[in-house]
Amino acid sequence: MSDLQIRNLCPGEIALAIDWAAAEGWNPGLADAACFAIPDARGFLVGEIDGEPVATVSCVNYDDRFAFLGFYIVRARFRGAGHGLRIWNAAIAHAGARVIGLDGVVAQQENYKKSGFQLAYANIRYGGIVAGSVQPSADVVALDKVPFALVEADDASVFPAARSAFLRAWINTQGHAGRALLREGRLAAWGVIRPCRTGYKIGPIVADDRAAAEQVVQALLGSAGGSEVFLDVPAVNPAAIALAEELGLKPVFETARMYTGPIPPLRLDRVFGVTSFELG
Repeated sequence: MSDLQIRNLCPGEIALAIDWAAAEGWNPGLADAACFAIPDARGFLVGEIDGEPVATVSCVNYDDRFAFLGFYIVRARFRGAGHGLRIWNAAIAHAGARVIGLDGVVAQQENYKKSGFQLAYANIRYGGIVAGSVQPSADVVALDKVPFALVEADDASVFPAARSAFLRAWINTQGHAGRALLREGRLAAWGVIRPCRTGYKIGPIVADDRAAAEQVVQALLGSAGGSEVFLDVPAVNPAAIALAEELGLKPVFETARMYTGPIPPLRLDRVFGVTSFELG
């Protein structure tokens, strides 16, 4: 078998990794490729044999301290030949000395531990069709009407690195819809919904409490038009799980959030929906 050649995917080629993720059942968003290219233009890798793509991985460097790994896929007929390990090592090398996070399938936890990852907590994807809706509060507004500095500061409480350019794209990309709840002029909750290959995903949802999160979620559901929706929640936030269950959503699958080292303290009690299993 010919040698594996590893190179960077240019932004216009990231759709390859998105398509492979869809084939694996990960249900990516319709505009994910454009948004995911923003934080780190060299963060997506492809392994090729005689010009044929056989493996992908991403390791997005958010700043000089933190990176997030995803899209680790080897095409089925090329598995077991060491190609996955080679492209994995290239992704780890791209991160350098940064702490790396990932959301991995539970069955692969032991393999990730061999590369220095340690379990932090589980994330659970809930999915289904929400029966009925509740009229959102008049205090819920379009997210792009809120000063971006407030959203940016709030995101810093729940994510290990600054991701301003990515957040701007996530909020403003065509097809995405964002809502925010203001309490006495203060940002109490905010979130984004986006169309996916199947239905819609809601994430992130960041909120002071369950009531605030529910008001934003109900407002976002108006963009789903009764379609199937998915919400990824940290298992360590019981209020988020209770909200997902109250909406009538059911567990679809679980991931293991793992890190290679310490990260800044995060307010996981305020995370009612994860932005993305691929980029954190």
